[in-house]
Amino acid sequence: MAFLRDGIAVVIGAGSGIGRALAKQLSAAGCELALADIDEKSLVETAGMLPGKEAAVSTHVLDVADEAGVRAFAEDVQSRHGRVTLLINNAGVALHGTFEEISLDDLRWLMGINLWGTVYGVKYFLPILRQQPRAHIVNLSSVFGIVAPAGQTAYSASKFAVRGFTEALRHELEGSSVFVSCVHPGAIRTPIAERGRLGANAPKTRKNENVSRWAQLAKTSPEDAAARILQGVERREPRILIGFDAHQVDILQRLRPATYWKALSRRIQDPSRTGR
Repeated sequence: MAFLRDGIAVVIGAGSGIGRALAKQLSAAGCELALADIDEKSLVETAGMLPGKEAAVSTHVLDVADEAGVRAFAEDVQSRHGRVTLLINNAGVALHGTFEEISLDDLRWLMGINLWGTVYGVKYFLPILRQQPRAHIVNLSSVFGIVAPAGQTAYSASKFAVRGFTEALRHELEGSSVFVSCVHPGAIRTPIAERGRLGANAPKTRKNENVSRWAQLAKTSPEDAAARILQGVERREPRILIGFDAHQVDILQRLRPATYWKALSRRIQDPSRTGR
């Protein structure tokens, strides 16, 4: 864990879920941290949970959809910490409703966070990362950046975009000091579904149905997800799948790229079919 122990990590979306677990594990490894989230209360709670109290930690309230805010955040981190070796773009939101049930404003809101938040993070931290002999960017896509379920037009569009952006970025930075990983978590026990926005024209029952289904599907803990990500960072893995379900879906998409939905829809409707 030498790279992590001697490093300075930026974790965006550190207020809960995978981001909080990453912060705790990085702190335990001795890593210096700059933590960001839009929810100040949750961010402060995360900072209070860190085991590695000897490591320097800064907290930053941040709306990742605000380009000027992300630029100022990067400048502030460089001023406070001097350098950055690891950037983790983890902030993300969910949207409940089919394409006909969501508004264009709903879609813009989600893209602003899931896609543009990632792009802004890379844009303004990359020059700082390039100054290091070894640095790493981690962008979180999703298993829904591999397959596109019904009811996830906005979310899948954003996560496919993050995947494409990340893979192309990795190819562009090949041979440089900056390595890039794309993460595809399956269903993780985080509050993303519960905190998701209900589409402007979606029935009020839609969110409750989705939250209930997600609770049944989510088998992987945020702690296990974070540990897998950091393992992938140490190993310099370009593609990190998290959870048995993500591996299953990846294989299904490879075998049936045009017809996977017939089998996948049954698994989503009946979580007992996932095998774990």
